[in-house]
Amino acid sequence: RLFELDSDSLKYRNMLACAVGGQGRYGEAEKLHRQCLEARKNALGEAHPSTLTSIDCLATAVQNQARYREAEKLYRQCLEARKNALGEVHPDTLASIGNLALALDGQSRYGEAEELYRQCLETMKNALGETHPYTLGSINNLATAVLIQGRYGEAEELLRQCLESRKNALGETHPDTLTCMNNLANAVGRQGRHEEAEELVRECLEARKSVLGDTHPSTLNTIKFLDFVVKLQGKSEDSPQAAPEEEEEDMGGGVGMFGGGDDADGGY
Repeated sequence: RLFELDSDSLKYRNMLACAVGGQGRYGEAEKLHRQCLEARKNALGEAHPSTLTSIDCLATAVQNQARYREAEKLYRQCLEARKNALGEVHPDTLASIGNLALALDGQSRYGEAEELYRQCLETMKNALGETHPYTLGSINNLATAVLIQGRYGEAEELLRQCLESRKNALGETHPDTLTCMNNLANAVGRQGRHEEAEELVRECLEARKSVLGDTHPSTLNTIKFLDFVVKLQGKSEDSPQAAPEEEEEDMGGGVGMFGGGDDADGGY
């Protein structure tokens, strides 16, 4: 029972859950986030910012297991509570809007998702600046929504903007930078520039192996993407398998969770 009332223990339990999720162990992360959420509800109340952070993190863990409707419900709950408690332009509220869009995207509701991404992006530019991590995450996610609707040139332009900004702000091998690179390869490849796409995917893969390890879900997705691109160019006797999906990003919102998240998984 002491754990339920100890704010430091709750903080570290939440950090552990985030770290486990960052390693792709989403089921374990979900279990830890549920424990943390119940403890925070009891100790702090349902509308406390830390409780809302736990709801957001739980939604992300659920979403990473492709349970998008369940994630949507949690994100909507978090968004309404954050609007009431923090206001409509608070960074955490904006993060909730972006995360809700991700859940809609996962249900193939791309037009709705794009509308939310654009709303979120414009507000973030005004409130946080054009190079804030949340703003750059919104650009990446808007680009994936545009990409999946077949507007490849528009997506490429957005992703190049995001990639250069992330290289400058975060470094060339940061996971968020690599997500952008992966998605740029997707946009380039869908326009028939397969060799250019292959070069980007190989660069992304080597960096992900070094930063995330060989068995991280994002690394494995990039391996699948590279295999797809290579086979598409006739460099293998096998036929190309179904393309991986685009990689989007959890917007986090509260405890430095921004970025990482899902890739648009690359693949045309």
